[in-house]
Amino acid sequence: MNEKSVSIAHPKGLYVLFATEMWERFNYYGMRAVLVLFMTKALLFDKVFASNLYGSYTGLVYLTPLLGGYIADRYWGNKKSIIAGGLIMAIGEFILFFCGSLYSSNPELSSWLFFSGLGFMIAGNGFFKPNISSLVGQLYAKGDKRTDSAYTIFYMGINVGGAIGPFVCGLVGDTGNPADFKWAFLAGGIGMIISVITLKLLHDKYVLDPAGKTLGLTPPNVPKKMLQPIFMVLGLLLFSFVTIGLIYADAKVFSYLFYLLIACILFIAFIVFSDKTLDALEKKKIAVIFVVSFFVIFFWSAFEQAGASLTFFAEEQTQRQLGSFLVPASFFQSLNSIFVVALAPLFAWLWLKLGKREPSSPTKMAMGLFLLSIGYLWIAFGVKDVQPGIKVSMIWLTGMYAMHTSGELCLSPIGLSLVNKLAPAKFASLLMAVWFTANAFANKLAGVLSALYPDGKTTYIIGMPINNLYEYFMMFVVMAGIASIILFIISTKLKKMME
Repeated sequence: MNEKSVSIAHPKGLYVLFATEMWERFNYYGMRAVLVLFMTKALLFDKVFASNLYGSYTGLVYLTPLLGGYIADRYWGNKKSIIAGGLIMAIGEFILFFCGSLYSSNPELSSWLFFSGLGFMIAGNGFFKPNISSLVGQLYAKGDKRTDSAYTIFYMGINVGGAIGPFVCGLVGDTGNPADFKWAFLAGGIGMIISVITLKLLHDKYVLDPAGKTLGLTPPNVPKKMLQPIFMVLGLLLFSFVTIGLIYADAKVFSYLFYLLIACILFIAFIVFSDKTLDALEKKKIAVIFVVSFFVIFFWSAFEQAGASLTFFAEEQTQRQLGSFLVPASFFQSLNSIFVVALAPLFAWLWLKLGKREPSSPTKMAMGLFLLSIGYLWIAFGVKDVQPGIKVSMIWLTGMYAMHTSGELCLSPIGLSLVNKLAPAKFASLLMAVWFTANAFANKLAGVLSALYPDGKTTYIIGMPINNLYEYFMMFVVMAGIASIILFIISTKLKKMME
């Protein structure tokens, strides 16, 4: 093997993490594809409540990495945290399976099982998600040019799972008979078990740093009681019960999540910036992480309509008949991931090919917001002047997802890589959690914005009426477009702060 091929080839550990994350995303996106449909068709929640609950669930999914990253950094290590989180998520899916089996015969028990299943999914994700993303960057030495490419390949693994999950879960669960939704949850749980087994068998042999040392093991000098199985199991169960309470309270008692997310961001900023061991350059780099994390809120709150309002649109306003086959509405959530799998190698090649002319990470992220805005402009024209009750061609959703995917590839893997490159080693997982907290805020906001879906009625945002789908989609065009322009303007300043 010549020197050039050595420098470009990726370590085998990347593909172990690729497979582990692929099956976890199969589980997550498969379950997400049917979630609002299960809530509205089986549990008979109205769309406003289902949208807000969807936002609370996906928001908390991205918030819990704060705790999972902290515990992994100081006590359990990445490997133990990923496996523990994966098992908790599998239990969550199996609880939802029983919820889907009992919703008609025992609605009260089914409701409790529903919130319990969501709580376990939220808790498990907190330990799984930040730790596996953090491991990808640790496979490479600081300054390795392959890091952006590696995160794009890893992102492709996420989306192989994201493509297969909604397809399989939609095929077995979204059949038109609400009693079949339970099979989607069962399929997701099985995928999660496969993910855990993959990492358990292959981690120690292949997930190595550039010096050949196994990554993600328990940190040195950890008190033994913190690693005792009974202590870990009880801690995970307690955390799961807390997350069940958190999602139930946000949905049924008081919508507190926005306030909690803002408090978390401020708390992390205080912890990091008050650390006296960090020099001025490190603090500038950390400041860039916080700035770009703010802008991704505008991206994900629009992008994550896929699991909420865009699913309602696919179900009710899209002509889905192909011959004798009615395409399940949940299938459309595979489109984004299918486009990622198709386009990710192109983007990975493009960034390497551009070499010194490659745009800075903030500029790429501004491009991502611009493409998202264009995607919503496309579908807005697709529904303009269309009368209520008239269904439109699948080409409008398909084209929109293609443009959204191009935007995502400019923003999400680049952002993950940016956090890894800029974060000091001692705060690696905690600053990765900042990225996910921005995602949490965006996902909660996505639920709130989905609740504005007109659905035959007039809704309002900052006093402005939304009377139809054209006006609804134009709201996202304006929001993402303005954010894109501002990020383009300040990207040069951010680049100087990074160097």
